[in-house]
Amino acid sequence: MSQKYISSILFDGKIDKTSYLDSLPIIKYLKKAEHLDFSADVTFFVGENGTGKSTLLEAIAVAYGFNAEGGSANFTFSTNATHSELYEHIEIAKRGYAKDGFFLRAESLYNVATNIDEMDRLPSFDAPIISGYGGVSLHHQSHGESFLSIVQNRFFGNGLYILDEPEAALSPQRLLSLMVEIDRLVKNNSQFIIATHSPILMTFPGAEILEFSQNGIKSIDYKDTEHFKITKSFLENPDKMLHYLLGENDT
Repeated sequence: MSQKYISSILFDGKIDKTSYLDSLPIIKYLKKAEHLDFSADVTFFVGENGTGKSTLLEAIAVAYGFNAEGGSANFTFSTNATHSELYEHIEIAKRGYAKDGFFLRAESLYNVATNIDEMDRLPSFDAPIISGYGGVSLHHQSHGESFLSIVQNRFFGNGLYILDEPEAALSPQRLLSLMVEIDRLVKNNSQFIIATHSPILMTFPGAEILEFSQNGIKSIDYKDTEHFKITKSFLENPDKMLHYLLGENDT
């Protein structure tokens, strides 16, 4: 079992009512619950778009000390400061010290890769930073290859790793590879918090799935998630589902 570097988050409830955050289901839930606990080595945030999964994930990452656009705590670049102020209203209850950590977002991976290349052009570093990421510029790899390369080469263990929708970068086969890497790191005292829509990832053994909805947050089995049910239903009979969705006439 890994170290739970984040055991819970506490919410101060002071979101301005004029802020767009105040309308998010996650904020309404946190105002009532005042905290959110983490009990597993791997925690998945799942749910429909707009329920606040990635917003909360980002806030946790920034409150912990990560760069809002991704990277380790040593990354300080900012392409466009669009992150919300939610991080200012949460307090992280830590248990132990993470020796490593990374916030990895599929949507801003390009910015992380660019920042690494820019730092490697500076004369102040003894060794190329990219050597810690596999030795090949992330821009010289596909989106999925660079994403997985970071996990395989840069995630050392004894760390906290926060991932936002990795399935946006990875094929189903590479998602399976990611699960192998998650298992390796969990066995090396690591904790993961992941926002995802992937029913493949949700099957990770021992993970806790927290489903975000209009009614709040609840722990759920992966087979009870809408992601699993819809995917299973579609793959079992795609013709029937497409006939219903597209309104095709019977012939």
